Amino acid sequence: MESIELKQFWEQIKEELIGSLPENAHPWVYPLEVSGYDKGVLTLVTGQMIGRDLLRKNHAAQMNEALRKVSGEADSRVVIIYDEDFAKKLKKETEKFQKKIDEAEIKEKAMENLSYMQSASNLNLKYKFENFVIGENSKFAYASSMAVAKNPAGKYNPLFIYGNSGLGKTHLMQAIGHYTIFHNPKLKVKYTKTEDYVNDYISNSRKNQGGNIENMSKFNKKYTNIDIILIDDIQFIESKMKSMDNLQYTFDSLYNKGKQIVITSDRLPKEIPTLTAALCSRFEMGLMVEITPPDFETRLEIIKKLAVDNDLKFEEEALRYIAENFSNNVRELEGAFTRVCAYAEVSEQELTLDLAREVLKCSGNSQEISFDKIARVTASYYDVDMNDIKGTARGQKVSLARHVSIYLCRDITNQSFVNIAKYYGKKHTTIMFAYDKIKKEKNTNPEISTALREIRQVLKVL
Repeated sequence: MESIELKQFWEQIKEELIGSLPENAHPWVYPLEVSGYDKGVLTLVTGQMIGRDLLRKNHAAQMNEALRKVSGEADSRVVIIYDEDFAKKLKKETEKFQKKIDEAEIKEKAMENLSYMQSASNLNLKYKFENFVIGENSKFAYASSMAVAKNPAGKYNPLFIYGNSGLGKTHLMQAIGHYTIFHNPKLKVKYTKTEDYVNDYISNSRKNQGGNIENMSKFNKKYTNIDIILIDDIQFIESKMKSMDNLQYTFDSLYNKGKQIVITSDRLPKEIPTLTAALCSRFEMGLMVEITPPDFETRLEIIKKLAVDNDLKFEEEALRYIAENFSNNVRELEGAFTRVCAYAEVSEQELTLDLAREVLKCSGNSQEISFDKIARVTASYYDVDMNDIKGTARGQKVSLARHVSIYLCRDITNQSFVNIAKYYGKKHTTIMFAYDKIKKEKNTNPEISTALREIRQVLKVL
């Protein structure tokens, strides 16, 4: 018989066998492979020695009968041979199959944990590594987060991600949790906003004052009996001294047990007012990575992905227009895109450049605003020398111009105090002082409020 004919011949016989043999014999029949059929003898090969012996001992007559029925030859018979090479091949296939089963079970377990992610872990399912658009501004933070997700409590513990609001810190942090629960479902993950942690602590502290010491014990177990803790917006811990003390206890408990700690902030630890030296040193002992505002190409990729994911028809120039005009952060960019899409959907129009212009009315930034441009426009507004603003001159007018320009650099560009300090050639604490000073006075000092508004108008940033 030809090879194909032989296999078809064996399949017919096997079908007869499955119909006549008891179910406990089926696992020994399925792996059998046909080797040949000559002069009424059907030779089968197996890699299971036990299977060969059981079939020979208990089911030889039934196998011969099935063969004779299909072949039509009254004297035909079945011979089963054990083959070591086939046994090795079968072992590899079995291991491969078992691996697939194990992977399927892990995925099934992970899917069961999705409900846990939304409840106990407080994670948002939309924040995954797969839908994070990587740019020059975030590639190091992305790589670090992925490394932590794949190897919790490995090289990067704690991981401290900092950058201004709306740049993707929370997305990466929650992506770590999402990845961990999906790939390592046995690990416990907890995401918490710092404000929620503080409020939880205060609530349990008050209950504890009533003589019920169990409340604080439950609180501490809640935040320390886990494998990965994700603490978002740690800057809100400032000035909350008792909460800081307990956070230090939480940190030490987890770190000493070899658990992963991930923290986000809008600034470096040393830039957080009143943060204790103990906490500051703990945050700085791991890896600190910064996310900066995305460049034009990254912004364009972000909204392209949004458009494709939502199956929208669009003009390339419409997306470019949005990306060009909203450069401060991703959240603002996505908000502008959502407004245009909503208008297009309601009015049943395609997402065109004209539509984007009509809806947004150039309300974003027409171009990237540099520190240098802000400083020059501010110097011109106050009629002072540009070099004095960046220098050490201490005259009242120069100092005010310097403080205003520093405030605008931070407010308009969303760059870190460290980067602004490098431009002005000063310590970051000096930059922070200037920013906070103008931030407080702009609501009570009409002169400063007017100056900020008029300088923004010149910069075309409203």
